[in-house]
Amino acid sequence: MESSKGLKWRKQTLKPIETTSSLASKRGVEEENKNGQKTAEEEPLSPSSRLFHEPTFNVYVIAVMGCKTRIYPDVVKANLGHTLLRHPRFCSLQVMDERNKGEMKWVRTEVDLEKHVIVPKLEPNIDSPDKFLEDYIYNLSKTGIDKSKPLWELHLLNLRTSESEAVGVFRIHHSLGDGTSLMSLLLACTRQTNDPLALPTVPVKKKQEKKDDDRWFWRIMFMFWSFFQLCRNSVVDVFVFIATTLFLKDTQNPLKGPPGAEFNPRRIVYRTVSLNDIKLVKNAMKTTINDVALGITQAGLSRYINRIYGGNNKDEAAIEKDNLPKKIRLRSTLLINLRPSAGIQALADMMEKDAEAKWGNWIGYVLLPFTIGLRDDPLDYVRDAKATIDRKKHSFEAIFTFSIAELALKLFGVETAAALSHRILSHTTMCFSNLVGPVEEIGFYGHPMAFLAPSSYGQPHALMINFQSYVDKMMIVLSVDDGTIPNPHQLCEDMVESLRLIKDAVVTRALA
Repeated sequence: MESSKGLKWRKQTLKPIETTSSLASKRGVEEENKNGQKTAEEEPLSPSSRLFHEPTFNVYVIAVMGCKTRIYPDVVKANLGHTLLRHPRFCSLQVMDERNKGEMKWVRTEVDLEKHVIVPKLEPNIDSPDKFLEDYIYNLSKTGIDKSKPLWELHLLNLRTSESEAVGVFRIHHSLGDGTSLMSLLLACTRQTNDPLALPTVPVKKKQEKKDDDRWFWRIMFMFWSFFQLCRNSVVDVFVFIATTLFLKDTQNPLKGPPGAEFNPRRIVYRTVSLNDIKLVKNAMKTTINDVALGITQAGLSRYINRIYGGNNKDEAAIEKDNLPKKIRLRSTLLINLRPSAGIQALADMMEKDAEAKWGNWIGYVLLPFTIGLRDDPLDYVRDAKATIDRKKHSFEAIFTFSIAELALKLFGVETAAALSHRILSHTTMCFSNLVGPVEEIGFYGHPMAFLAPSSYGQPHALMINFQSYVDKMMIVLSVDDGTIPNPHQLCEDMVESLRLIKDAVVTRALA
């Protein structure tokens, strides 16, 4: 049963809104009246956006939203018209400009929501709803979106799973924006369930206050030392990046996909763990949530790979035996958007008030080495992760790699730049990311959300791991090529078990 408050909210949202055709016409007139400025029809795709149209780099973002109530498609469509469709990327086609050497540009169009909001007819009694949803997304990853319409879709499934009453699945082409910006845009379409007018609250890192003291000499020395470390780390990282582009490959391991893995469909699975458990480890070890997430990942991957080298034996005693080869080189490629994120409030203002907000892909690369091995002390995984991340924070790797990619694009064209990007990714093993979510429960057009699980497909890696926080939960989301990783649920379980072991070690140390 839904609360009267929720029903009242939905009645309020079903107010008359501008149709997509009138909205497009109105905006077209407004843009024509801006003399001396480029219209939306003249705006070219950014170089990074064009890369995502190359066959070997055709990436789609998937965002699974679990809802606590049944989803009403009419309510969703009514609200999309005056929120998401006010973003120019979501009501524009990407077409070839024959007058400009075949360059791609954005062209405004009328949006037919019936072609974007897909509501499949489901059998009333599905034996295994979780498996059905997993297979549904798997089949989605076998296809792309028709380029005759804006490159996004929303699939609404009134399917009761183990964690939700219904599910919405966004599928968005990566050329529309980077993952962080797209998630921010999605959150800008939501409101707090306790206050339907309030936007979600996302934690931000607090700046350390500068202490006023007289130790100016040591501060200057520290600044010089930090600058030296920054320069040294940047030079080393750029050298490794170039070496990876040319010849330096990761060790062949059970997680590394074969050539052409980007064309294979992806199985997306996820598990929910306690965010409070992760915060407990963070506070005890004086690290960050990102450090702990990376430590859990290193521990889980070590456990899983050791299991595979041990003959995939599920016996606990066999798992504890060290079957790993020595000196495994296993790295994750992080794609970082160097353009500052507009933020939820700015994106909400853009959709509601036609305000401007920064948007677009400025992609830089960071190669993140993972420590693979069995540790007597589970906390060593978190310590190693912290050391790795602290080292990467003191480097201009992303800026330099972005500049190298941009230079290759300008000198040799999109195809060469795409081949460069593909070579870097195919010489590494996986992708990893950690996204911060709302601290309070939110509703998507009046539908309270139970969880949020973002991922993607189309990348050359056979494995992508995303962490997504939401209220007091942390979702661990895997996108895998099941030809390389046939048992992704086991990998999820190994990561969940790794968190338990790390937490128990923290508690034991505190009691000692």
